[in-house]
Amino acid sequence: MTDAAGTDAIGIVGCGAIGRALLRAGDTGALGVPVAGVTSRTSATAREFLATLDTPPPYLELPELVERSSLLVETAGGHVVPGLAEAAFAAGKDLMVISIGALLEYPEIIKQARATGCRLYAPSGAIAGLDGIKSACQGRVDRVEMVSRKPVEALEGAPYLVENEVPIRLLTEEREVFYGPAREAVRGFPSNLNVSAAVSLAGIGADRTMVRIVADPSLTRNCHDITVEGEFGLLRVHIENIPSENPKTGRLTALSIIRSVRDAVDPVRIGT
Repeated sequence: MTDAAGTDAIGIVGCGAIGRALLRAGDTGALGVPVAGVTSRTSATAREFLATLDTPPPYLELPELVERSSLLVETAGGHVVPGLAEAAFAAGKDLMVISIGALLEYPEIIKQARATGCRLYAPSGAIAGLDGIKSACQGRVDRVEMVSRKPVEALEGAPYLVENEVPIRLLTEEREVFYGPAREAVRGFPSNLNVSAAVSLAGIGADRTMVRIVADPSLTRNCHDITVEGEFGLLRVHIENIPSENPKTGRLTALSIIRSVRDAVDPVRIGT
């Protein structure tokens, strides 16, 4: 992962909760790699945040950010992924996608990465167990199911709930608001269910991975339970993720991205 100048550096696209966590980690040296710069659709807000750092990287427009970076890290939402992938791969740069659901909507991005030889990273994010799922799927897997239980405020505004007029603000007890394949879950809850996209890509695919979403007004954490059954036996994973400054994003997500960046430049790899 080396740029044209011969140095490793990451470019951050987006300056929301995850982008800011990456920038803070870069500011303290916890990333293990320099930050070439950042770009955002809200430049004023991004510049304001950069001013709070001790050694802020520059704010750059996308073409210059791509040129200066060896790895582009998307933290801006699925809508930017196709264009960003095209720009990154055309320049021979690697790409880390946080909005993994975009890879289900635009599978050609995966093909482009393989065709160009550029690396495409899809971090675990808010969940755990992808190494076990990947290993299990080298054999026969009969069932992969994910149950996500979330606070009401984490689900508010989801397209599926808006389109179906589900009044989750009025809930006084938990309620199942969705059940279906991961592909439909990601489309209906694009800010909440990237975790199911990661599980499906690591496992048996977006149409066979089943997702159940429960809104629970008593919760203060985003909870995920993954069950995998197959010839290997049974795998169960339970995660309770404390929300970040953005209630839709758990703290583990940002930590996962920071570690994924570190692993991308570390020649030592632990785990599957």
